[in-house]
Amino acid sequence: MSTPIRVGLIGAGYIADWHADALRATPGVEVTAVCDMRESAARALAEPLGARVFTTVTELIDSKACDAVHILTPPNIHKDIATQCLTGGLHVLVEKPVAESGDETDSIHRAAVEANRKFHPGHNFLGLPSYVRMKEALAAGDYGRVSSAEIIWALPLAPLRSGPFNLWLLREPKNLLLELGPHLVAFAQDLFGDMEILHAHATHPVMLPGEDPRPQGFRILARAGQVEITFTLAMVETIDDRSVTLRGSSARARLDFAQDVLVVERENAADLVANPLKKQLELSRQHRREGLSNAWTQLRSLNTRNPYGLSFRGMNAVIYGALAAGKPQDGRFSSESAVKVMRTIDAMIAKLPPEVLTTAAPAVQTRHPKPTAMVIGGTGFIGRALTRRLVADGRDVRVLSRGTSGPFPDLPDQVETVSASLHDLEALTEAMQGIEVVFNLAKSLDDTWADCLKNDVGVALRIAMASEKAGVKRLIYTGTIASYDMSDPNVQITEDTGFAEDMTDRNLYARSKAECERKLMELHRERGLPLVIARPGIVVGHGGPLQHWGIGRWHGAGAVRIWGHGRNVLPFVLIDDVADGLVRMIDAPVEGQSFNLIGEPMLSARGYFNAIHETLGAKIRVVPGNLNAFYASDAMKFLLKKYALRRQGVIRPSLADWKSRAHFSPFVNTRPKDVLGWQPETDKARFVEKAITRANLFGF
Repeated sequence: MSTPIRVGLIGAGYIADWHADALRATPGVEVTAVCDMRESAARALAEPLGARVFTTVTELIDSKACDAVHILTPPNIHKDIATQCLTGGLHVLVEKPVAESGDETDSIHRAAVEANRKFHPGHNFLGLPSYVRMKEALAAGDYGRVSSAEIIWALPLAPLRSGPFNLWLLREPKNLLLELGPHLVAFAQDLFGDMEILHAHATHPVMLPGEDPRPQGFRILARAGQVEITFTLAMVETIDDRSVTLRGSSARARLDFAQDVLVVERENAADLVANPLKKQLELSRQHRREGLSNAWTQLRSLNTRNPYGLSFRGMNAVIYGALAAGKPQDGRFSSESAVKVMRTIDAMIAKLPPEVLTTAAPAVQTRHPKPTAMVIGGTGFIGRALTRRLVADGRDVRVLSRGTSGPFPDLPDQVETVSASLHDLEALTEAMQGIEVVFNLAKSLDDTWADCLKNDVGVALRIAMASEKAGVKRLIYTGTIASYDMSDPNVQITEDTGFAEDMTDRNLYARSKAECERKLMELHRERGLPLVIARPGIVVGHGGPLQHWGIGRWHGAGAVRIWGHGRNVLPFVLIDDVADGLVRMIDAPVEGQSFNLIGEPMLSARGYFNAIHETLGAKIRVVPGNLNAFYASDAMKFLLKKYALRRQGVIRPSLADWKSRAHFSPFVNTRPKDVLGWQPETDKARFVEKAITRANLFGF
């Protein structure tokens, strides 16, 4: 038996899970290392894999723990890490975009040649079985002479409208093309070869904080030999269309690469009467075949081989199959193709009007902020609104963030952004020096109760202890109404309702936030922690998402299965009203109390979507969700995860937990109004205007 190729992962973010799962299923490969400067993140990914943990690339290389690495860090540091790893004797696969320019990509390529190592671009969709079939059919002439191709990426990019705004892809307008363009250009490069870019323009600009515009779409025209190519990128709220369409003299082939579906439309030789019928029957047969094939693949793999995951598996099989056999790189994943793809994107960017590529000049700082308020989670939806409200009230604010930049470039005199780990008590205490009030809006979405205790409950307690050590006068913690049992429409919920003693049958988020509240209240009673708790309802307004999961389960921007029948009034609240309520908790004599920030009764789920239709002209398909069916389906998934996939720590939420998602129990919001003087919006027309009309839900 041959020795497996040992692979390390550099970067333990979201995309790393996809790479890890695919590598685990790749024959002849073993994941032996995970490297991330955040040791806790690296360890969480490494432990299920039995891999070693590293916090620096140098340590990883020196350890000789792997033969190849997947570089999954932000793109602006890809080149340096890739070059270091190649020089250190490792093969590299670099997530797209492999670099920030063609020149940087060529630099990685040359480093690979000099080190006699392999450099592969992470163009995963080229590994899909359906794409392989399309490419083979094209080469065989099955589509005839292809004259044109249309390659589309139409998928909402929520951060453009609702943040977080400090991501790499939002730093410059061109980064949007660098981030998404490789998917499309890699298809064209592999199918048709080198291209000439003829025209490029941007569409649907949106303003980031600080009046900094970003395009939400691109249309690019290109030519490769005799083939005219149209590239379309659309990031507004749109129906998912990620496809490659080839128009030839004998057929039109459409690859839906998001679903791994290939359908070919051909003419037939039947007479004029039967021709249309035979044509549609043939298309119907293909759609049925593709649908049944994909459903069977999902069923027998217990949903572990979805199209996206399958693309990574296909890519890995090609790359590591060639490495193990000592064969040359497959052209799809070669370093030469990586350079050509990135040089083509350079040409696209060069064709864009200069005004599209400009960013707003940062506001000039005239004084250093003197913060008395700290917002932890200040880059999120509520945190951004709260920070701006505090500034409007005359307070300077310190925002705690993972990075050193935040969504407040227009407020350099009033807002400073600092970076400190939420797992570092001393760093948190230092960051709170001079602070009078701390707003803890942080949350952690974990998969196991053990992780909740560490990343949510543990963090909440650490922030509380840091507040005590720094002499903070008030700590305002945001819990969630999801912790309540909201399954009974005959029970009115107030702040005195309380949570269940035993919440082991609740979803992890509801249970974790409730445990945070319980532990913090213990500190208040036992040690005098100056605590106030806020529980916002379903928060809506400008900066919030269209696809709000507090209302239902979304299937793209055009369809939602609402929790329950959707006729009960939901606990909506405007974002500005939430910020107002939080600010009122700073000085009010309410230490040790909690407040449910729920707006006046306004709309049901159905009423909300009807209002969207009436005001914006967008009819969203709304389907009632049978909560008993949700519960039964979840029970089946629980059994499969626990006994078939043998996953540890899985939970099964109760039927009451599922019913709670429908928010059947009405809320009484008198306490914040009586005690804080809080006045949420009472006029339905103004509520709809703020929550929907002016909320930029669709991005344009």
